[in-house]
Amino acid sequence: MPTLSRRTVLAGTAAAAGLTALPTLTVGPAHAAEPQPQAYRWRNAVIGGTGFVTGVLFHPTTPGLAYARTDIGGAYRWDARTARWTPLTDHLGWDDWNLLGVEAMAVDPAHPGRLYLALGTYSQSWAGNGAVLRSEDRGATWARTDLTVKLGANEDGRGMGERLLVDPRDSDTLWLGTRHDGLLKSTDRGATWAAAGGFPATPSASGQGVSLLVAVGRAVYAGWADGDGSATAVSLYRTTDGTAWEAVPGQPAGTSAKVPVRAAYDRHARELYVTYADAPGPNGQADGSVHKLATGTGRWTEVTPVRPGGSDTFGYGGVAVDARRPGTAVVSTNNRWSAVDTLYRTTDGGRTWTSLKDSAVFDVSETPFLKWGGDQPKFGWWIQAVAVDPYDSKHIVYGTGATLYGTRDLVHWAPQIRGLEETSVLQLVSPPAGEAHLLSGSGDIGVLYHERLTASPSRGMATNPVSGSATGLAQAAGRPAYVVRAGWGDNGNGAYSNDGGRTWAPFAAQPSLAHDAPGPIAVNADGSVLLWSFVHWDGTRYPAHRSEDNGATWTEISSFPKGATPVADPADPTLFYAYDTDTGTLRASTDSGRTFTARATGLPSCDSQFQLVAAPGRCGDLWLSVKGNGLYRSTDGGAAFVKVTSCRAAYTLGFGKAAPGADYPAIYLVGSTDSGTAVRRSDDEAGTWVRINDDRHQWGWIGQAVTGDPRVYGRVYLATNGRGIQYGEPS
Repeated sequence: MPTLSRRTVLAGTAAAAGLTALPTLTVGPAHAAEPQPQAYRWRNAVIGGTGFVTGVLFHPTTPGLAYARTDIGGAYRWDARTARWTPLTDHLGWDDWNLLGVEAMAVDPAHPGRLYLALGTYSQSWAGNGAVLRSEDRGATWARTDLTVKLGANEDGRGMGERLLVDPRDSDTLWLGTRHDGLLKSTDRGATWAAAGGFPATPSASGQGVSLLVAVGRAVYAGWADGDGSATAVSLYRTTDGTAWEAVPGQPAGTSAKVPVRAAYDRHARELYVTYADAPGPNGQADGSVHKLATGTGRWTEVTPVRPGGSDTFGYGGVAVDARRPGTAVVSTNNRWSAVDTLYRTTDGGRTWTSLKDSAVFDVSETPFLKWGGDQPKFGWWIQAVAVDPYDSKHIVYGTGATLYGTRDLVHWAPQIRGLEETSVLQLVSPPAGEAHLLSGSGDIGVLYHERLTASPSRGMATNPVSGSATGLAQAAGRPAYVVRAGWGDNGNGAYSNDGGRTWAPFAAQPSLAHDAPGPIAVNADGSVLLWSFVHWDGTRYPAHRSEDNGATWTEISSFPKGATPVADPADPTLFYAYDTDTGTLRASTDSGRTFTARATGLPSCDSQFQLVAAPGRCGDLWLSVKGNGLYRSTDGGAAFVKVTSCRAAYTLGFGKAAPGADYPAIYLVGSTDSGTAVRRSDDEAGTWVRINDDRHQWGWIGQAVTGDPRVYGRVYLATNGRGIQYGEPS
């Protein structure tokens, strides 16, 4: 159920437009030194995966050592002793958000401690350049080299590879395949990089470039994904001396072999398996094939398990060989929506294949969301990462768009995902009472009810209706059992709950706009009025609608700013607010959302959302986070705002239980004071701030949502774009 919204990253700051002079709220010395960070213990609220695992790599000479990479959530190391994944890139901070996507990884067979990561999420002009991290201690510590080129770990082709390789003849030499800048080479273990001389392919500004690198004995083979599929196109090159490159003779051609996706070398049989497709994937593939090359004789053989045809369209993705059994290999189909993707396994060099899906028995009790609102899980989609444990022939793992499945007997499969959390989180609500301390809205998996923070929600994703990416989640402040949600669904895009989010029912009706443009939703303090805003995924904004009969009927609100996020006053059910980012105007309603009128004007404006938050239990106490323009507060329902001088930048803000002896809720902020962007808490109404995360816990872009727990002082929940829900408590 992948969606575009899950992969959208907003970064940077918006400059103020039309900002007039505003009063400022002086809170302590204007440039007082920030207090020392408070020690916090940070953990994931367990969901289990939920994102695209784009690569899995077992170390070839060290039992139990493996690594995984993701498209937006960093890299992980497998700890066989605890059967958990350990995150390796959480230290990357706000300014390095583009490096949380891992384009490729490599290990050194001769030096088990060495690990290399090629990082860079997007290659567009607005994204930063890529970087290479290198470690001598399996990712416990890193050295970094910034590249002069861009990488694209969250773009088409992100499941191909690996694009990074330690040269089989020299551990000091590394190769890095790029999408638009050809082949790079390092001769000092990744410290410096330069274009590889002699590589014959010409990069394309819009292509995929080098799609894979694989060691074949002492030679290196490179896949080239920018060919046209013609009989003369070259998709595979090789070098035997690290200097001269040549096209591999006799290689397959045609649409089904247009793009080399992955390759694996059976060193016992001296055969190289290559999977192909007509497009880079993970979407858009309709044809594909599998071929093997006898490297001693140069003879190519097609060993495709099943050829696509008719309505059964797909490509081939992952490939892995069994290091213990010559002639044994596993390949995956990809983008096979009609017959559903599978793994094929051969034990005779590709002459015959067995579909592992046909006998598969799944146990997803540890991550129930994988049932996707039904009774049984699917085998998976977006399967481009496949690996066979070199020390256990029956231990196979494969990545999907949502998890990592593993087996020990080729029949029974279960998520092998503990510790790996890649959710892109969009909304957080911490109820003041009830069983669950947390409700969340995320990309792809919708809304979850977290009755425990240490286990995946037992009910899985919210059903009735099932929805993919959540666009709105709100709770009635004076009636917390009543919750509403909105999101992209197949059978209605809005729902309500009368039991705090445990169970749901769809709105009896929904505005026609909700089908193509569900957006944020709000409910007033007593649960009697709903406001639903509508925003298409391409950014087009539409008029909001109002319901006072629990979603049975809706009326348009012409005075509401199109696309804005409605905010309900937590104390007065007749009051709603909205911030018009186009004009820098706070608009308010005193008639339960029927009409909105302008109040404060001249505030910062931009072309994207700022965040307006109402302090719990108080009437008209509003806080406005305006990114690089800082933080503003109103205590009169938006009639006037003052700028909070203790805060230089504010990206998201929320409230939690007040500190002992304090009469105002604790404030949690992702923003900056006199130092860089971090997670901060204030116990004195933004008079002073203390940083509560540290340099080891930064998680890239964290500007979507933050909230404290109204029942537990000091506990904070943080939404990340790719590292799930982080929650912290004073340690």
